[in-house]
Amino acid sequence: MQLLVTYKSDPAGSNMVHFISQNMEYDGDIYRGKNFDLLVIPTPAISADWLEEKYIHDGFVFLSKHASETGTLALTCHSTGNFSDALFGGFAKQVAIPHPHLQKSYIQSLWKKKENFAKFEITIEATHHGPTALNKPALFIEVGTTEKEWNDKSLCEEVAKIVVEVMSKPQKRYDVAICFGSTHYPAKFTKALIESEYALGTVIPKHALEFLDENLFSHILKRNNEAKFALLDWSGLGKHKQKVIDFLETTELEVIKI
Repeated sequence: MQLLVTYKSDPAGSNMVHFISQNMEYDGDIYRGKNFDLLVIPTPAISADWLEEKYIHDGFVFLSKHASETGTLALTCHSTGNFSDALFGGFAKQVAIPHPHLQKSYIQSLWKKKENFAKFEITIEATHHGPTALNKPALFIEVGTTEKEWNDKSLCEEVAKIVVEVMSKPQKRYDVAICFGSTHYPAKFTKALIESEYALGTVIPKHALEFLDENLFSHILKRNNEAKFALLDWSGLGKHKQKVIDFLETTELEVIKI
């Protein structure tokens, strides 16, 4: 059983929860459902490393607003983790266990209905922020990018419908790949997630590769124990390309250059 989670003061998450909870039974502090449970928490989702102290579930899906400096309208999803300091929740140099199969199902379902979201960029983001310490898979699903979109009940309901649809059917399993390179909004990896046979684990962008050392690399491998492949944005690795190659040569991961 998966647990949907949102922070009570998150407007986009709250709007999605309002729709999803209508057909669920409220039990104490949690909504119970046939295919998943739903929880509204009093503290920010990026700091929800404590969830497993109270809630025993197979995975955690966080419903959240998305913000960006550019203001580009976007519907995003991503795994969580910190490659250096923990500036926005979680712990330093720790990544969460990704939710690759659910993420792929969600982004593909969103893409199939892209005509309903014509003004929005549909994209994944590189792995970032907390929580990082949960021992079950975690995924953020976000609606962006300004207060107008966060408070658009119709928009949030359309996204919530896709979430419910995806989480109400058995998850198909895919080959999983860890991703190296590209930008925070990695176009090549988004394309691979939508069109290829791969689901994606942790996504380490070019700007974070400077922090990649033996300990962090080993930790990422452990948190991505399903992964059999490494996807490399070959033109997006920057000056750390050889370091990434050297680390990967110590593994059994099959390297795919895109």
